[in-house]
Amino acid sequence: MTTTDILSELWQVINDRFENPSPRSYVSQLVSGEKGSDRVLEKIGEEATEFIIAAKNQDPSRVVSEAADLQFHLMVALRVSGVSFQDVLNELSSRRK
Repeated sequence: MTTTDILSELWQVINDRFENPSPRSYVSQLVSGEKGSDRVLEKIGEEATEFIIAAKNQDPSRVVSEAADLQFHLMVALRVSGVSFQDVLNELSSRRK
């Protein structure tokens, strides 16, 4: 599976959880809780901090784990904000000269 495939599949799962909420789904719980979208933004701050600490401590396995957590929560926040992951990819592509 390519990197693009993994990110596309993850994006599809996130969208599915928004469209078909389930009490067993972490995404559904994250966005439907009392704090709503604020909880997602808090998680981004938490995961970013954990990523920074892992990188500062030069702990490669933790860097990978925290980067994955940060990427996941960022994608959920994009969906909450009404922005598609493809919009971000298009922006990155437009910056390549």
